[in-house]
Amino acid sequence: MARWFRHEGYPVAGYDKTPSPLTEELEKEGMLISFEDTAASIPLDFTTNPDEVLAVWTPAIPKDSVLLNFFQAHYNLKKRSEVLGMITKDFYSIAVAGTHGKTSTSSLIAHLLKSAGKPVAAFLGGITQNYNSNLILPGKSKEATIVVVEADEFDRSFLRLHPNEAVVTSADPDHLDIYGDEATILTGFRDFIKLLDKKGKLYIQAHAWYRLGENLGISSGIREYGLRSNGIHAENIIAKPGIFLFDYVGTKSQIKGLELHIPGFHNVENALVAIAVAIDHGVTEDQIRTGIKTFKGVKRRFEIHSNAPGHIYIDDYAHHPEEIKACLSSVRAMYPTQRITVVFQPHLFTRTRDFARGFSESLSLADEVVLLDIYPARELPIEGVNSAMLLEGINTGKKLLISKDQVMDYLKESQPEVLVTMGAGDIDRLVPGIAAWTHSRTKQFEA
Repeated sequence: MARWFRHEGYPVAGYDKTPSPLTEELEKEGMLISFEDTAASIPLDFTTNPDEVLAVWTPAIPKDSVLLNFFQAHYNLKKRSEVLGMITKDFYSIAVAGTHGKTSTSSLIAHLLKSAGKPVAAFLGGITQNYNSNLILPGKSKEATIVVVEADEFDRSFLRLHPNEAVVTSADPDHLDIYGDEATILTGFRDFIKLLDKKGKLYIQAHAWYRLGENLGISSGIREYGLRSNGIHAENIIAKPGIFLFDYVGTKSQIKGLELHIPGFHNVENALVAIAVAIDHGVTEDQIRTGIKTFKGVKRRFEIHSNAPGHIYIDDYAHHPEEIKACLSSVRAMYPTQRITVVFQPHLFTRTRDFARGFSESLSLADEVVLLDIYPARELPIEGVNSAMLLEGINTGKKLLISKDQVMDYLKESQPEVLVTMGAGDIDRLVPGIAAWTHSRTKQFEA
């Protein structure tokens, strides 16, 4: 969103808790970024006329933030989701929702349309490898711009959007700190679907439709998809290191021998709905085949940093039991005979507490599990909730809990064959160092 306003010619300033490669990029693009939670850190140009300043916040900011409370008292403060709804209201929009899969799916849809020459703007939840950004801007075209937007269920943000088409990739329990129970989050997804206009289309993953129930309260066409769905599905899936091959089978068309270079059964499923959306927008079979083959994925979504035999390193954003299961089962299919080591950083005390058993079961798909301390994000500690509570339920040959500072030393000692790092916290800060070390191991082996 900051990039969008900067592209539109507005001066942009912002705050983040800590510097990161992303904040460095925003600074290079002309934005003023502060890392101090104080009113004094606001640039002078933004304090002279508060009525002319739009302050945008996300619920990731803790409620006791000095800046948040200052803006609430003196500025026109709006939620990120509210502003996103304002920006996209006048565009034809495709909103992609789901407790997991929405970032990869929305990025795939945007890439298929963009690579086919369609005028596309996309607001995404991750950095696409093809465009090195979480914002895609439309080129000049006589056709109306299509907006692809990631619809976030957290804090009911997706209910502020105005979709012409909607995709629901999953509806598993999550964010119970916001919704309270599973039934309420399902109601949230049903309310999102009801936002579709009367002529809108809904693409829904088969299991998500089962969870939400048959009657979704809309009269628009529903297209069901899934790996083994009765509707849009995949056939002849072949898992290879670094690539998945599959056939797309739609209700009216088939495309055989597609090459997806972002591996994973879950990514094949994401590709199915992206292809279906693209076909409905007039993208040809040849354009789809090229678009799928050239899609490089999203940073931290099954991102392969090294694919050398015996020195394989994959990083993933997985932070929910179902995401971990999808990731590790795909890794196992790609490397069935090699030892898999996973380093996982749990995200949020509430999520760890609510899904402890699920985390333990999904992590047990690895041969060795290394747990880091919980990344708290916006939360305060909860007594009795910690990473150690997951250890007992993990059924692997080796499992342990270490600090983030000990990771590199442990990896150098254990020399993993297939390494997977996972989590939505600050484990990403370890990725560049681990990747560099993995590549150095590869060079030593080759020498």
